[in-house]
Amino acid sequence: MDRSLYIAMSGAKQSLLAQNSNANNLANIQTTGFKSDLEWFRNRPVFGEGYPTRVYAMIEKPGTNFSPGTMQTTGRDLDVAINGEGFIAVQGEDGKESYTRAGDLRITPEGLLRTGTGLPVMGQSGPITVPPAEKLTIGSDGTISIVPMGAGNVTTLQVLDRIKLVNPEIKELEKQGDGLLHPKDGKPLVANTDVRLVQGVLEGSNVNAFVAMTEMIELAKNFELQTKVMKNVDENSAASARLMQMA
Repeated sequence: MDRSLYIAMSGAKQSLLAQNSNANNLANIQTTGFKSDLEWFRNRPVFGEGYPTRVYAMIEKPGTNFSPGTMQTTGRDLDVAINGEGFIAVQGEDGKESYTRAGDLRITPEGLLRTGTGLPVMGQSGPITVPPAEKLTIGSDGTISIVPMGAGNVTTLQVLDRIKLVNPEIKELEKQGDGLLHPKDGKPLVANTDVRLVQGVLEGSNVNAFVAMTEMIELAKNFELQTKVMKNVDENSAASARLMQMA
C-alpha cells in the first residue's frame, strides 16, 4: 500500500486534534479569566529504506496565551480582577494548590470563600473561611476585611485574612485539563505582595472569537483536503490492482 495514505491520515488526525483545542477555546469565550490554548503543526521525516522523502504531520501544544482579557466592571464586592500580572491561588480538585485569573468569588452557606467553579480560595495558611458579616471588603493587596454581624460600629473593619497572590515566571506554569495553572515542579509558589487586585471588576476570557472562527474554517478545509488525498490514494491503488490483473 502507498505510504502516502498514512501521511494523509496523520494530517487528518492532527487537524481533528487542533480543531478540538480550538473548539474548547470557543466554548470558553464567556468564561471568566480563561486563557486560550495555543497549538501549531510541524512535520517529522519518515525514516526507512533510502532517503526520508515523506513527512508525518504532528501537532504540538506549546503553551497558553497569557495575554489579559477584557476588564468588566460589575460593582460586586466579591468580584476581583488581577491588575497586571499575577494569579490567585486556589485549591484544585486534587487537593493541591493551583492558580487562576478567575476572580468571581462566592461565600458558601458554610462560610467558605470559593471561586465561581467551587474551588476554595487560598489565604495565608489555607482555604479562607468568612464568618457572618455585615460588610466585606477586599483590598488591592488581597486583604479581606469584615464588619462582624451585630457589630455596633459598622465603620470598624476587622482584618480576616489575605488572598494568596503569586506572580511566577510563565515558564514555571503549565495549564492542565482542569483549566487551572499548575507549577511544573509540583511545589506551591511563594506569595507575592506586589500583585494587586481591583474590587468590583472581572477579567473576561482572552479568546478572540473572530480569530478562533477563522481558524476553525481553515482547519475544516485542511481536514477536507487530507481526506481527498486519502481517497485519491485509494483510487490509485484500485487502478493499479486492475492493471496488474490485466497483465
